[in-house]
Amino acid sequence: TENCQETSTKTNARRRQNWKEGEIGIRRSTSSKGTGPRRITTKTLTVVGSKGLLDGLLLTLGFFFQAEDGIRDYTIALLMLDAGLRVGEVVRLHREDLYYAYAAVQSVTICPAIAKNKMERTLPLSGRIQRAIEMMQKNWWQAGFGGTSDYAFTKIGDPQRLSTRQVERIIRRKAESAIGRPVHPHVLRHTFASKLMRTVNARVVQELLGHKSITSTQVYTHPNQEDLKSAIGTLEIPHAESNPEHTIKCLADRVTNGLNTGDTDRNV
Repeated sequence: TENCQETSTKTNARRRQNWKEGEIGIRRSTSSKGTGPRRITTKTLTVVGSKGLLDGLLLTLGFFFQAEDGIRDYTIALLMLDAGLRVGEVVRLHREDLYYAYAAVQSVTICPAIAKNKMERTLPLSGRIQRAIEMMQKNWWQAGFGGTSDYAFTKIGDPQRLSTRQVERIIRRKAESAIGRPVHPHVLRHTFASKLMRTVNARVVQELLGHKSITSTQVYTHPNQEDLKSAIGTLEIPHAESNPEHTIKCLADRVTNGLNTGDTDRNV
């Protein structure tokens, strides 16, 4: 009985660890024995990495219907990368949440029913998200690929919405082929938040992310090299004394003037 309890405890701990690793984009080694160092990826994407992933999602060619899948996957990724939605919120969106009155919406409202913490929030949508929604309307919804489903993102001809696990697999697989490493959907939201934290007030980011506590938002603070250089730059004093060459010259002039004064006094 004790062995069973110990095994159960270890299994639950392993499951919790797997969930945490998935949330930050960590993948374990795939060696035959399941051992070896873990491969740890960064929590955010660079500009180049983001573009590479989006291009990889959109430019999917070679098989029937695969181009339409690419448009769907590209739109899903943008909603996390440009609007900061959680993957669980994205898959629960309906068509009318994104396309209404014959046009892409300019903002999307995440209602309490699909928000993780049951807090409603309204998010402005970037221009490229709106263009992606227009592409979805023309090439997916209007073309009938979603069947009779009201959900925004489904499989082709399947009225059931995509699950979070399916989106995770899509993003991970496309990222591995496009930028050479796996990416968890949360990395896209993390990238969105980290970029904003460098330019806007943390309270604004908190509102956009739908956090109840500012402490949750502060997790997304990741200073880069430019941030570090700027911080050190604020220590420099914009006065003449801060220039060592100028300071040395001033001291030398004072010494010279003092000697000259002394010589004059002796001559008198």
